[in-house]
Amino acid sequence: MTVPDRPSRMLAPSRRAQLSLFASNFFKHPRMLGSIIPSSPFLVRRLLAPVDWARARVVVEYGPGVGTITREILARLAPDATLLALETNPEFVAYLGESLPDPRLQLVAGSAETIQAELSRLGLPPADYILAGIPFSTMPAACRERILGDSHAALADDGAMLIYQFSPKVGGDLRRLFSRVEKGFEPLNILPAHLYTCRR
Repeated sequence: MTVPDRPSRMLAPSRRAQLSLFASNFFKHPRMLGSIIPSSPFLVRRLLAPVDWARARVVVEYGPGVGTITREILARLAPDATLLALETNPEFVAYLGESLPDPRLQLVAGSAETIQAELSRLGLPPADYILAGIPFSTMPAACRERILGDSHAALADDGAMLIYQFSPKVGGDLRRLFSRVEKGFEPLNILPAHLYTCRR
């Protein structure tokens, strides 16, 4: 079964409201967001391109923010699949809870460091895909290594971790941990983004 690559039409709040919330949180937590506006459609399409939607049953997203990528995942995700979204910012958690009332979405107010515990708590199998735009380059090395290691362990044997970053700094860590790492680049985004497809 092929799920069409179409934009989400789910209860989308106004673009102005999304941008306002995202920008206000950027000024509060610039090291956690990295950019003053959400991901561009070009970046979202390139990030999601490797996903085999016909087989994806458990997808994880770290740091969904205002749901720019979350909506596009849900627009493509099979009816019996689950999207587990982990977000530490309480304003974003409240916003997503109100604007995305989708039964496939499991929204957790928590850190990517809890990925294995959350999969276990929800009775979910290992993830087919983990998507992450959290700023690995600005977090402490021990925290970065812990999240990447736990993510690797939380993936299914044929799973993949899809990452976008505004700095290429994390590339070395990814190549040490994953058996295959493919790198891409999306210039049509603020800021231009480095993309990584990492497979066990």
